[in-house]
Amino acid sequence: MRWLVGWSSAPAGPFDQNGGRTVLPVGAQLLWDGPDPLWAVGDWRPDEIRVVEAGPVTVRPGRQGPGPYDDRHPGRGAPGRHGEPARLAVLGHCRASDDELRVGLFAARGGALRHLTSWAGGYTAVLQTGRRISILGDLAGARPVFHTRWRGGTAYATAALPLADLIEAGLDVTHLAALLACPDSPEALGDTTPYLGVRRLPAGHALVMREGTPEITGYEPAASLASGPVQHDAGQAVAGVRDALVDAVRARLEQPRHVPAPGEAPVPGIGADLSGGSASATLALLAAGLPGNPGTLVGRAAGGAGNGSRLLAVTFNDLATGGEAGRDAELDRARLMAADPRLHHVVVPGGAEALPFADLERVLDGPLTDEPGPSLVTAERHRRRLAAGGADHLVGAGARQVLDAHPARLADLLLDRQRRHLLRPAAALARAEAPGAHALLVPLTVYRAARRLARTPYRQGVEEAAARLLERRFDTPGESARQVLDASLAALAWSRPGPAARWLTGEALAEVSVRLQDAAARPGQIERPGVRRARAALARHAADHRVLEQAAEVRGQRLHAPFLDNQVVRAARALPTALRVRPGARAEVLKTVLAGSGVPELPPGWGANTRASAVISARAGLRTAVGDLLDLFHTPLLADAGLVDARVVGRALLDAADGEPLPLDGLAELVSTEVWLRRLLARRGSCWTGTEAPRRRAVAGGVTPTRPRLPL
Repeated sequence: MRWLVGWSSAPAGPFDQNGGRTVLPVGAQLLWDGPDPLWAVGDWRPDEIRVVEAGPVTVRPGRQGPGPYDDRHPGRGAPGRHGEPARLAVLGHCRASDDELRVGLFAARGGALRHLTSWAGGYTAVLQTGRRISILGDLAGARPVFHTRWRGGTAYATAALPLADLIEAGLDVTHLAALLACPDSPEALGDTTPYLGVRRLPAGHALVMREGTPEITGYEPAASLASGPVQHDAGQAVAGVRDALVDAVRARLEQPRHVPAPGEAPVPGIGADLSGGSASATLALLAAGLPGNPGTLVGRAAGGAGNGSRLLAVTFNDLATGGEAGRDAELDRARLMAADPRLHHVVVPGGAEALPFADLERVLDGPLTDEPGPSLVTAERHRRRLAAGGADHLVGAGARQVLDAHPARLADLLLDRQRRHLLRPAAALARAEAPGAHALLVPLTVYRAARRLARTPYRQGVEEAAARLLERRFDTPGESARQVLDASLAALAWSRPGPAARWLTGEALAEVSVRLQDAAARPGQIERPGVRRARAALARHAADHRVLEQAAEVRGQRLHAPFLDNQVVRAARALPTALRVRPGARAEVLKTVLAGSGVPELPPGWGANTRASAVISARAGLRTAVGDLLDLFHTPLLADAGLVDARVVGRALLDAADGEPLPLDGLAELVSTEVWLRRLLARRGSCWTGTEAPRRRAVAGGVTPTRPRLPL
């Protein structure tokens, strides 16, 4: 795991009179010194760390034209103001040149923090101007920022666990309850983390600190609720997505190629997933078609085939669920696209040992992630695929959340008086419904649900969700023919319980309900329901992708998710809502992106829904591993914390293994949280050293006065 850590000290900070540090992160590389130091920790590559500096400047009176020193007031400078020395650290993969970084440094020193997020690639930027420190989170949440109060100042990091170690934090069980009860509701999660006292910076915000005092500020312009979002031309918006995706892929291709150390699994050079779905295929075809040698696989490239200029495309073949029509069609599409002479195709087979929920013992012995996430139950499945990939590997994570329309956006259309655009999505849901008289009423049912959400005030909607938790009113899982319709109707709400909420105890649900009620009572900026729900869904997916990246990490490999880059997210947000809600809109947008990039022909079935095969794999894995899962929940830590009843969860596991229509994603969240807790409490050591380093690890025991103490 790689992370940044630093702090902004109070005037009397954690330094003695000689400037000697009392606390140091283990295995750190110092990026800059002084009372407000910054470190990079972990196996960072040399090209992933860039620091530029600028000395003090003087803005003379009468300076004309907008400049980098005071762009908040274009046309005039700040008379007589002496600029402070500044430096900018950019960590990750950023396409900006050194000169562009310096221009961004000057602009941000004048207050334009958003300029530091406008370059192609995935990276984290930290700005220091005198004693003022600014660190920027991304728009999706895939590169989060955490902070905590420490010794009168503020410590910050791109990982929560080091900060928990620093302050010797306990476990926040109420946060875990909220994560299980309402994972997509920012009202329930707030800015908390699984560690008491460690806070998460909201996506799209910057943490600005001066002499230890923190301030959180947004760097994205907010749309007015009255006037609605700015309307963009559909053609220009799609062209913007194409340009952003091409730049995001180029940012990875232009990076130096890396050859893993002997004994490490990845192949040298660049690879990409080719699952047969539209997202991964788009990235693979773009990377293969851009100028230059995309792969540059040297030495043992592609098993010694010597295809150095071809991109390594990796497809996972699930043999344990072979014969399923949708999965076979997806594999056939991948093979057709892999016939491109610029691709070298590798198919990775996986049997029962690679099913979800299988081999959890290896997850328990594997890397400790910052927080729990449902992807922990599929980490080993993904690790097998990624081990056959490149040292830099492109994945299509986030495309669905970035490009698709959340069902709640139907209410946004009604707020914008665009009722006619509800016809296509309503008709698509009617076609997904089983034939019969009920299917004829689907469009009216969808319209009524969207109108109800459009007319429901935010506060009332959140309070209704709180009441549902107290009354234990949960969505009933639909049969296979109604799953799409039921899920869409349930999503037409400001907030709703998650799939794992049905198995939580009454006390846990009551605590989450209080969180929702408090959030509803707080004043704040109100957004449109579709915009807010879509942003929350993206943040949730980005957080789980980060968990997967840590849990399935292959030594010497970097995962790249271009769809989660700032510029791609911004470009996608410009897509008109009327375009988003069309059935198959994501596939059509990506098809247009490829056509504009020189890939006009795609195999039949392009853009078909691939989620059904994931459900089949999850159910097969649950049946295979049900015995181990029952052992896991014989004496679960979740029950010790008062979150679940072990007997209830055991009964649910048996019912799901027998084919009962229970939400498997909810069970995955319970299992992953239990596995994460066991891995966390088995941890030894600390992220810090020094004469006054923390003497005990984070989460050493009990967490709140109302909870029993967890065993060591």
